[in-house]
Amino acid sequence: MMHAVQARFADLLRRNAEDEAPPPLLTPSLAARLVERIDAMRLFAHGYPLLTNLTHGRAKPTDLLDFAYRHELHGLCLHVLDGEENSLSRMTADELRAFGEKADALGLDVHLEISTTLRADVDRAVDIARTVGCRNIRVYSRYEGMLSTVMTTIEADLRYLGELADAYDLNFDFEQHEELKSFEIAQLLRRIGNPRLNALFDFGNMINAGERPLPALRALAPYIRQVHLKGVRIVPEQNGCGHYGVLQGSPEDDLPDARMLFELLMLGQSEPQVIAFALEQENHYVAPAFRQSDEAEDPFIPYRDMSETHLPPGYSLDRMIADEHRWAENQVRHVRGLIGELRVLADLVLAEAGHATASAPRRLTA
Repeated sequence: MMHAVQARFADLLRRNAEDEAPPPLLTPSLAARLVERIDAMRLFAHGYPLLTNLTHGRAKPTDLLDFAYRHELHGLCLHVLDGEENSLSRMTADELRAFGEKADALGLDVHLEISTTLRADVDRAVDIARTVGCRNIRVYSRYEGMLSTVMTTIEADLRYLGELADAYDLNFDFEQHEELKSFEIAQLLRRIGNPRLNALFDFGNMINAGERPLPALRALAPYIRQVHLKGVRIVPEQNGCGHYGVLQGSPEDDLPDARMLFELLMLGQSEPQVIAFALEQENHYVAPAFRQSDEAEDPFIPYRDMSETHLPPGYSLDRMIADEHRWAENQVRHVRGLIGELRVLADLVLAEAGHATASAPRRLTA
């Protein structure tokens, strides 16, 4: 039976990762560590899967707290602008406190997200975070210019974020968001050296920066604190690649999601390094290539707008609003199924070796 277990584990981790190094052998020691990490894994809801609902007032931020609670998740990652006039950015101080109190009553952590590192926007996000009772903020920059100039500007921004983090007991996680390569972000974080400044690893954004998923993960690995889980179809474009959002785990998904999930779970020595795995299903999201294989040593980085998913051809607004709920729940099932399969394989190895395993905690298994 152990041969079948090892074969299934290897097949699972090789999915869309055939060109990578062979998966490790699932030894009893690795299986025990995997079980520990799965039991400690913190799954979060995310606002993006219901973005159309939020944009058109069919859902409000408090509804996302209900979604997270209903699906026994650990928290919610939410952009401060999601929901337009109903967004956190438009709430009064009393409304923000009420939002934070509801999250606390439901046992949910809230992580905020902004799509900028501009000081005025960051200052506003910090005010919102402190009012809501949030200590984690995702950022990324959207500067235009030569890469060297953009990197210098971002470094200055990050140093300011570090000052805020130290002053207000916050953490900022910089996302690799399509224009910067993972090693470039790692260089910035290494130079700054503030333990409150780290990274958010998105499952698909490295494609647009001309990287492959697993090498990008390993380049950023020392700094990854948060993760966006999603499915992506890789779309070659001229001398680069864009990506198209698809349902995670579907036949169209080109990402090695099992291998990435496994490697992310293993980050950290005595404690898990990743504090939040956010379910960011982005079905029909379109992202063009930003970096080219033949680019100059110091390439020009174009300005990019905030992420947005437009109605796909043939879709009505009502259909998109209905389907977003279905797709969000589809991702919960897929990710829990993947976690469950890893857990079963690890338990079988431990049972064969005569080790007892603890039952999985609430909010993990389906």
